[in-house]
Amino acid sequence: MNKHIKKITLDSDTKKIIDAKHHDPFSVLGPHTVNGKDIIKVFLPFAESVQLGAKGPDFERIPGTDMFVCDADKEDLNEHYQLHWVDKNGKPHRQYDPYDFGTVLPEFDQHLFSEGRHWHIYQRLGAHLHTIDGIEGVHFAVWAPNAERVSVVGDFNRWDGRCHPMRNLGGSGIWEIFIPGLTVGNLYKFELINRYSGEILVKTDPYGQQFEFRPQTAAVVCRENHYRWQDANWMEHRQQNNWQHEAMSIYEVHLGSWQRDAQGNFLNYRQLAKQLVDYVKELGFTHIELLPITEHPLDASWGYQTSGYFAPTSRFGSPDDFRYFVDHCHQNNIGVLLDWVPAHFPKDQFALARFDGTPLYEHEDPRKGEHRDWGTLIYNYSRNEVRNFLLASAFFWLEEYHLDGLRVDAVASMLYLDYSREDNDWIPNMYGGNENLEAIDFMRHLNSVTHEQHPGTVIMAEESTSWPQVTRPTWTGGLGFSMKWNMGWMHDILSYFQEDPVNRKYHHDQLTFGMLYAFSENFILPFSHDEVVHGKSSLLNKMPGDEWQRFANLRLLYTFMFTYPGKKLLFMGCEFGQGSEWNFNQVLDWYVLDYPHHEGLLTLVKDLNKLYTTHPALYQYDFDHQGFEWIDCHDVNQSVISYRRKTEHEELIVILNFTPVPREQYRIGVPEAGTYTEIFNSDSSFYHGSNTGNGQALSEPLPWMTLDHSITVTLPPLGGIIFKR
Repeated sequence: MNKHIKKITLDSDTKKIIDAKHHDPFSVLGPHTVNGKDIIKVFLPFAESVQLGAKGPDFERIPGTDMFVCDADKEDLNEHYQLHWVDKNGKPHRQYDPYDFGTVLPEFDQHLFSEGRHWHIYQRLGAHLHTIDGIEGVHFAVWAPNAERVSVVGDFNRWDGRCHPMRNLGGSGIWEIFIPGLTVGNLYKFELINRYSGEILVKTDPYGQQFEFRPQTAAVVCRENHYRWQDANWMEHRQQNNWQHEAMSIYEVHLGSWQRDAQGNFLNYRQLAKQLVDYVKELGFTHIELLPITEHPLDASWGYQTSGYFAPTSRFGSPDDFRYFVDHCHQNNIGVLLDWVPAHFPKDQFALARFDGTPLYEHEDPRKGEHRDWGTLIYNYSRNEVRNFLLASAFFWLEEYHLDGLRVDAVASMLYLDYSREDNDWIPNMYGGNENLEAIDFMRHLNSVTHEQHPGTVIMAEESTSWPQVTRPTWTGGLGFSMKWNMGWMHDILSYFQEDPVNRKYHHDQLTFGMLYAFSENFILPFSHDEVVHGKSSLLNKMPGDEWQRFANLRLLYTFMFTYPGKKLLFMGCEFGQGSEWNFNQVLDWYVLDYPHHEGLLTLVKDLNKLYTTHPALYQYDFDHQGFEWIDCHDVNQSVISYRRKTEHEELIVILNFTPVPREQYRIGVPEAGTYTEIFNSDSSFYHGSNTGNGQALSEPLPWMTLDHSITVTLPPLGGIIFKR
């Protein structure tokens, strides 16, 4: 051994590499000039011998270590050299040295990320196929500012953190490395050492775009997006379309329990595309909303404890399989919305929680950083890089997967610092209030840039309080969401319907109160998954009375929803009256469609969708008072309400009877003289009702209910009817 190599054995940097504790491995490994001499240093824990190229000199092992050193004149080296080495089992290997390559991530990207303004940071961080000087491999990058050392570990290096320590890019807190020879399908994670405690952590990639099938949690190097989309017509129409004045009827779906194969296995995205789209299209829904399919470790979380914000779950297939799903929906004129969860994340050790050994994505103080009742952590919205992470996730789904919108979960928990907390368990903001100013700023920014960059897409808020201007523009002080779930209306109406009809006259205000604020926001009317779980029972079993009355009530409920101002949302199974509560772990009770009441309800939903989507009076002014007018909201004793839905060119008369008593010769005011035709009746025999109703009604010049004309009609029991002049 020459004196030069002997000197290296005493070098502290070399020892740190051997101990896997060096903060800057590129300053030691690879080609360097030491004391005027060109050398190459490589650290190969599993190597028995190493040679420079096929015919070059042998490396010498530093005694007692897996560090190898070779004298190498730079002028004699190729632009990038190869290492030929033999492992301890005698197997030969050949690879380019990762430490022979320079920095990949431009400073401009680092700067934008540090400022929280890099909308496409998912194209830089994570794992991406990359080519340098004609050499193919994978570029890895991860944000971990409080790490002493970060390594890529995977199935290509025996998950050994000593093999591929990464380069630190300084103040940005980003680490990177280009590893030649890796390709699509390689599994990987990041191994980190916390600089303060020395704790070793193994984490999956926050920006991973594909993951192993649960319960495994490694990220997967996935192919670049070369999917050939066939939805150009849909995308062009979406960009030019004014969704506020269009019909929107949403079918909310949990893919894992909507349908499975004969053996009980999940269907993949491509199978679901065919079966689900055919079903939704037949029923007349305009959109599908997916419970979170962002990657998540636990089925029982329904996807709401997300660990992979840039990856469709591998439960149902590959990223391209999901692209096919969206593409097929669009080709059949079905929009796709995604439930998206920026309000909290799980504590699983393999994921975001204390990512570099410190509370990086979350607040350190549990009074700001933890939802104790959910067992999850809260994002630190004051941190630029965290806001950028979430904003880039939103962009990712809208751009890479052509999604038509996001439903933002648990917005109320983001707005209020004291959300679901005891008096002494929260920290006021700088003004002493309970508003989460950083989260509010994030939401406004999210809505501003997504609407600007992706016109025609929608961002919907699940917000359960009376926070003002949720769907008003940010420049007027609003949060800027496209729409808001009308939780107040939903709770009032379900509470009313659960009353025995004999008592409903005492709760009449629950039917009418919602109209006082109906146009204060852009509302969606949701009968969602949250209403059919956790002991709340199914919608069908919320209804009082015998079997006939329960189905009649449910038909009436849907008639009310589809004729009331606001976009519509119905959770899967509700369309045919599933009797049991939703169970994420088993498929819907499709067998009940063999029974007439259930089949009739399904037909009713189909007809209501057709009615809703073909009559502009029912959707054109969903968010504007000019599209609605009460005829009579005061008939408390008979529990009847009536109203007009209208545009400049069309008007419909809606009359709803919330008791099982038929009302004959019921007089109702109408705006114009003429013959009024009953175009819908929820009590029709087509829906397995009693078939009480009307054909046509000729108006009389008898003023009634402030209108100049009136008609007399028969109101079916627990029924809703719609007339058109």
